[in-house]
This record gives sequence, C-alpha cells and structure tokens, in this order.
Amino acid sequence: MARTITIFFERTPTAVGGSREVHKIAMTPTDTAATAIEGLRTHPLRSSLTMLGIVIGIAAIIVVMSLGAGVRDLVLAQVQGLGSKTIVVLPGRHPRGPSDFAQVLSETLKEKDLAALEKKANVPTLSRVMPLVFGAATAEVSGQTYRPTIFGASELIPQLFDLVVERGNFFSAEDVRATSSVAIIGSKVREELFGSDDPIGRTLKIKGRSFRVIGLMPAKGQVSFFNFDEAVIVPYRTAQQYIFGIKYFHRFILEAAREQDIARTVADAILTLRESHRLESGTRDDFFIETQADLAARLGQITTILTLFLVAVAAISLVVGGIGIMNIMLVSVTDRTCEIGLRKAVGSTNKEIMGQFLVEATLLTLLGGIIGMLLGIVVAFLVSLAVRRFAGFSLEFTFPLSAAVVGFLVSTGIGLVFGLYPAFQAAKKSPIEALRYE
Repeated sequence: MARTITIFFERTPTAVGGSREVHKIAMTPTDTAATAIEGLRTHPLRSSLTMLGIVIGIAAIIVVMSLGAGVRDLVLAQVQGLGSKTIVVLPGRHPRGPSDFAQVLSETLKEKDLAALEKKANVPTLSRVMPLVFGAATAEVSGQTYRPTIFGASELIPQLFDLVVERGNFFSAEDVRATSSVAIIGSKVREELFGSDDPIGRTLKIKGRSFRVIGLMPAKGQVSFFNFDEAVIVPYRTAQQYIFGIKYFHRFILEAAREQDIARTVADAILTLRESHRLESGTRDDFFIETQADLAARLGQITTILTLFLVAVAAISLVVGGIGIMNIMLVSVTDRTCEIGLRKAVGSTNKEIMGQFLVEATLLTLLGGIIGMLLGIVVAFLVSLAVRRFAGFSLEFTFPLSAAVVGFLVSTGIGLVFGLYPAFQAAKKSPIEALRYE
C-alpha cells in the first residue's frame, strides 16, 4: 500500500552560530490510520484470533438485549390481554418475602365476598365482577385422554377475556346457577380428543362426570398467561362442586366502568373485602389486588433487571477479550521495536507513536464489535424464530437502538483502555536502544 509521508527540513542554530538541517517526518491522522491498518494486515491470523473474544462478547450482549426486549414485550402483551380497566383480586397476603409465599394459595376468597362486591352500593364504579377457579384435570372421549386446563367461570368470561366461539355458544347465567354440565373447549382440546370431528353436542368426561360440548373456540393462544387453546371452560359452580371439590375461588376478575375509575374501584373493593373478612384496623389484608398497570410495571422491572444481569455476565468475555488484545499489542510492540526506533530517529514524537498503537487497538476492537453486532442480530433473529415455531410463544424479534449504541461504545472503549498500556510502552522506548534491538 503506497502512502505519502511529508518530510520537512528545519534549520537549527549550532553552537558556533551556524545552522544545520534536521529532517523530520510529519505524520498526519491519515498516515497514522493507514500505518495502523497496515500493522494489522501484516498478521491477519493473529488479528482475527485477537478479535474473537470481542466478537463473542459483543454478540452475547446483543443477543441478550434483543431477546430481553422481546421477552419484555411478550410479557407486557400477555398482561395487557385482560384490558386496561381490569383488576385482579388474589387470595392470601401479598408476598413480600419467602415467609409470605405460602399465603398466596390460601382460601380467603369466598361466595360471600363475591356477593359483597356485586352490590352496587359497595363498589359503585365496578362494571363487572367474575369469580374464577382453575386447575388441570384429565378429560376423556371414547378412550382418548388429554389433560387440559379447566376454567370455572361465569357467563362474563367472553367479555372479560375477549373470547369468541367458532361454533356453538357460551353458557348462560342460568347454566351457572343450575350447575349445568356444559363445556366450551379450545382448538387443541378438540384436536386431541375429537380429531377432525365436530365436537358440538358430543360429551367428554372429567372426573367421571359427562360434560356436553356447547362451544368450540378458534385458535387464540395466550391471553394474560392463560392458553385457551388448551382449555375447557365450564360454569364455576359446576367446576367447584364436581371437578375441584372446593368452596372458594382462585381469583376475582373485576372491571372498572372507566379507566379513570380504577383507583376508586380498587379502594372500594379493598374496603368491601376487609369488611367481609371482618379485619380489624391495623390487620394486614388476607388478599391483594393488582391492576394491569401495576403488574405490567412490576414484570417490566423484573425482565429489565434479568436482562442487565445477563448483560453483565456476558461482559466478562469482553474483559477476557480486552486482556487478549493488550497481550497481542505488547507482542506487536516488541516485534516492531526497530520500526519504532527508526521512526523516532527521523523525528516521530512519543505522541505520534502512542497514537498509532492506540488506533491499532481501537480499530481491532471496533471491527470485532461490528462483526459481533451482526452476528448477535442473526442469532437473536434465529432464536426468536425458533421460539415462535417450536415453543408456540409469539416472541417477536426486537433490536433496540440501545444495543447498537452499547456495542459500539463498549468495543471502542475496550480498545482505548486495553490499548493504552501497550501504546505507552511503545512511546517510551529509546530510539538508540530500539535501533540496536534484534
């Protein structure tokens, strides 16, 4: 590669009043960059292996940040599946520590609580309230068995969960009061138990009791963490009495009349349930309430913390890669001792020598960072594609701009930090000793 380096002459006064000419080499930034590139091209295999640690580290960070953003979006979409006006009441104390987790599955939500919440005078801003029980049980049709999730709900479930039927109908309030043995099934349940046959009007057995299928839901997937494709929905009284054998509820699903009424609805619901449970002042609630905004914020914070933790773990490989770069640059300084001595002898300053080796280290890491970013994007895309195809989750590929910024800054910073010491070692070499080096 041909390069033009400017040589200029300077007249310096001598001790006897004369002058002498001193030849110096003026290194422009272009010359420094070109010299650095030539130094890297001289040993392509060594340069490639040195970059490998940076490539892997940056790729790992890009994959983690991309998938982390995708998972966060997926989780928030699931949470928002119930609607922004939805409020969930759960049994037991709100878990604040390990000792509270045993309280989460307690039996504190009863029929009297449902009746109290349904009274308009108690919670005036409440639009709807639905009790919910759920659990797994084996369903059987003509010797074929499948273990779906059983949901016991009221006639309000299609409105609160935005469900529709492909064929048939949902059960009515009268079916709930009469503990009717009717069921709506999801597409996966139909596939496993009925094959391609029409399930409407046929029966399936759960816990020895026959349920008549009155509705078939189309494929829908996850709705707020519930997969209704694998679900059988029955009246909640029927589920309590004949399937689960319980007299309490696992959830209350509330819906405020308007979004601006959510805070008042929550406050009134808390007062109503405390009164129903006869809790004295100062006693902790034996239930807890979550709004969709609360849940979304909490889960978003959790996924962000996990992503940052994984990024920190992936960054360890960058430290290892940086140490490798420093080691290789020190070897390069030793190999090019004569070159350094020659350049100093013709007038190159310590600053110019130091700048050249810093540029080499930075170029090395920057190139590794670019390759790592491209590799990370490809891997993240393939992982999200595999999750959608084989795991059934709608994990979309996301590449946040912050990932590119982090990759660029980190790779450049590593080049500067770990290239500084070798560059300093090169700059402080004595030109006379360097020229004598063999």
